[in-house]
Amino acid sequence: MSDKKKFYINGKWVSPKSNKSIQVINPATEEVCAEISLGSKEDVNDAVLSAKEAFKTWAFSSKKERLEPLEKLYELYKKRWSDIAETITTEMGAPKDFSTKLQAGTGAAHIKTFIRYLKEFDFEEDGESFLIRKEPIGVIGMITPWNWPMNQMSTKVASAIAAGCTMVLKPSEISPFCGIHLAKVIEKSDLPNGVFNLVNGLGPVVGDALSTHPDVDMMHFTGSVSYTHLTLPTKA
Repeated sequence: MSDKKKFYINGKWVSPKSNKSIQVINPATEEVCAEISLGSKEDVNDAVLSAKEAFKTWAFSSKKERLEPLEKLYELYKKRWSDIAETITTEMGAPKDFSTKLQAGTGAAHIKTFIRYLKEFDFEEDGESFLIRKEPIGVIGMITPWNWPMNQMSTKVASAIAAGCTMVLKPSEISPFCGIHLAKVIEKSDLPNGVFNLVNGLGPVVGDALSTHPDVDMMHFTGSVSYTHLTLPTKA
């Protein structure tokens, strides 16, 4: 059983503040495939402060400075396509062919799309007597669902990078491995430390801490009410 117990904060893999964890079940085999740590309010605060500090410079980055890590992320993602597909099969129980052609494919497609849009996008627009300037909003809290995990994560993360925002991602605790895998790819993409942060955990704890944090400027949420903390085994 693989160990996936660290969080990605400020460009480093760090141990959680809490010793609580949860087992992740492969729905196809109904067997435990790994165990992840459950983040706390303190973990979220560390990640948000990291994102807030990174925003001070990332918000003023140029198109070139945003395109370079996005393009590298896309190339790295393609090289790890089969590993990502295998990850999706393991955590979702999806057929390998479906994971490879569709699930993993959507992640690459979203990154590629935002590279194309960013190259053509004008952040300033002149009017007759005014100027419209589109600026990044700040730190974004992201919560993604168990189904189509890489699809949801990649579109949120790639668009935030392109816009000049920083972020903290909380994947579903049912399918957290895509988030971990994406973080490992981002780690090699030359994205500045703190722009992307990952904290695993339960919605009522990590999700609540993110959505109520005073330094989170926007929430990007896809999902529903949480139920896994009532149905899956946890360990203190």
